[in-house]
Amino acid sequence: MSGARPAPFFAMADIEENARRKAVGKKEIPLSPIAIEVVRRIDALFAIERSINGKSPEERLEVRRAESRPLVDDLKVYMREQAAKLSRGHDLVKAIQSMLNRWPAYTLFLDDGRVCISNKAAERGLSCVARGRKSWLFCGSDRGGPRAADMYGLIVTCKTNGVDPQAWLADVLARIAGHPAHRLDELLLWNWRPQLQSMAPLAA
Repeated sequence: MSGARPAPFFAMADIEENARRKAVGKKEIPLSPIAIEVVRRIDALFAIERSINGKSPEERLEVRRAESRPLVDDLKVYMREQAAKLSRGHDLVKAIQSMLNRWPAYTLFLDDGRVCISNKAAERGLSCVARGRKSWLFCGSDRGGPRAADMYGLIVTCKTNGVDPQAWLADVLARIAGHPAHRLDELLLWNWRPQLQSMAPLAA
């Protein structure tokens, strides 16, 4: 399917929560200068984000490339240098390596102005799933779980982009069987228009 993409539901650059936890590690590392410095550098990135909050994706991306990317590149170099000074089994080294292994996800916000530096909105959207997780065990089959996850993703992405999930799903399911395959992108939720609305100009 083609067409412009929506504001992503899943903010992959979850620097605030995951990177902070990784920097500190599962076990508390009291007064670790390295961990403190990593968190300080991450805080500097959030200071930049606060200055561009509410701006367009294009404006955010421009500032991120000019101001945030050098800080992120320096952070990566700093973590590698510090990890090399510690034993391989050190908790902080494990935490740093975990961050480096997921670096493309942590830094996605540098290449897409729509992506938030934190995924708290995504976590809030899925909080209902977490609260009812025992009920979700009964999905009908082994394939029911992934299918349910797909539906959760579609529904919350609809909400994120200001689309009524029930209206979109009902309309798409009613139309998709007879819809031309080469125009399936028209049914993507960020391109979608209700059937009656799309037919209105023809009726006029």
